[in-house]
Amino acid sequence: MKSKILFRHGGTTYATPECKNFVSWWFTKNSHEGVKILCGIVLILTVASTYAQNTSVKKPVTKTAAPAVQLKTLEDSANYAMGLSIANFYRQQGVTKINSTLVTKAINDAMSGKPTLLNDAQTSTVLMAYLNNKQMVKSKPNIDACNNFLVTNKKRQGVVTTASGLQYEVITQGSGPKPTLQDTVVCNYKGAFLDGNEFDNSYKRGEPAEFGVTRVIKGWTEVLQLMPAGSKYKVYVPYQLGYGASDYNGIPGGSLLIFEIELLSVKGK
Repeated sequence: MKSKILFRHGGTTYATPECKNFVSWWFTKNSHEGVKILCGIVLILTVASTYAQNTSVKKPVTKTAAPAVQLKTLEDSANYAMGLSIANFYRQQGVTKINSTLVTKAINDAMSGKPTLLNDAQTSTVLMAYLNNKQMVKSKPNIDACNNFLVTNKKRQGVVTTASGLQYEVITQGSGPKPTLQDTVVCNYKGAFLDGNEFDNSYKRGEPAEFGVTRVIKGWTEVLQLMPAGSKYKVYVPYQLGYGASDYNGIPGGSLLIFEIELLSVKGK
């Protein structure tokens, strides 16, 4: 919290009731000379007052530096770490500002057993709604790019669009069995974002992946059941069939995912 700086403006106050009485008396006794002297007094007081105001020395304003916080004990470090943990978590959710006054009040109320302004259910509801809103704002550019791409891409020759919105094109059509929801498959694949940046590649790891058909994202589960073993498809997965509108393990929310999937075999078939 920044310290408040107080500014003091000084001035001289003149209280001259005796002077007024003197002038009144003199003016009565010597009207002609009184006018001259009265004008002189007024002129002198005016000049003196103006000079005093214009030449008053303003004291320099100095800012008091906030004392540096020192972590002297394990408890100090732990408390500071709690603050960092909270801030880092919410920053990752797209929150750029936190009202530290309200956060501190909530912590103090909860820790001291005082009545809180929200109960547990309300707290969960408010945080969920707030973070979802922040995430949607953050993800909107990706969502718009995804939707715009799919509208254009479906018009290309060879691209198939399913009822769910999944799009794929056949690179190689195999002749082996098609997997079902109960099966385990062996695949090589590479995945990239719309801008071409690659985020996963089993070829580079030097070994294929093995997993159940239902143990992957919805887009994969759907397309695998369309592929005979030995096939290689290029698949365009909308965010709704991928990792959703929220960030997930390095996948930005709302991202369109583009895979090349090579179904090597269906286990046991």
